[in-house]
Amino acid sequence: MITPTTSSTATSPTTPASTASSSNAATTDPAAMQDRFLKLLVAQINSQDPMNPMDNAQMTSQMAQINTVNGIQQLNQTLTSMSAQFSAMQVLQGSSMVGQNVLTAGTTLTPDASTGVASAAFDLAGAADKVSVDILSPSGQVLDSVNMGTLAAGRHNFDWNTSSYQGTGNVSYRVTATMGQKPVTTTPLVQEKVLSVGAVNGALSIQLQSGRSVNYSDIAAIF
Repeated sequence: MITPTTSSTATSPTTPASTASSSNAATTDPAAMQDRFLKLLVAQINSQDPMNPMDNAQMTSQMAQINTVNGIQQLNQTLTSMSAQFSAMQVLQGSSMVGQNVLTAGTTLTPDASTGVASAAFDLAGAADKVSVDILSPSGQVLDSVNMGTLAAGRHNFDWNTSSYQGTGNVSYRVTATMGQKPVTTTPLVQEKVLSVGAVNGALSIQLQSGRSVNYSDIAAIF
């Protein structure tokens, strides 16, 4: 049931928050700052000692200082506006990623809703003559192992069908790679679908199928 709402048309008094907002705007507005400076300068000239008037060089220096401050304030406002426009442009461009699959750092396997297959990848820092992938339950128990054999350095993909898993909670994986008796460094990556994009603190934020949110810089691949 939809609950109707009513709105009052009565004029409410100015709240402290709105007063503070207006005060801050007046403080940072370049035109307001320049107007206050000119009023102070005129008051200073009117109250100066006729026998010891203000030095012209001093007055010129003060005028130059307020012009510099005014210019800096206008530059700050311009940069703030450009930053907001850039953030909006990022979100617009990032919208093309919605529905696409991406690779990000992680070990939690998220199955595809239609096939039940979880896809992931890993980077090898060097060649390995023995590579295996262990599928782990939430408690760390090995559910399955995938023998990847001998692999060259670089990125490698693998799939695991989650239909055989009857437990609750998300499964994860770990990669073990060796060359002879020496371990080879691995970087695990998980594949997820992008559900939406947005902006957080001026940076592009990407919401994934698992519920995670990552930055654009955290994405290793888009496909």
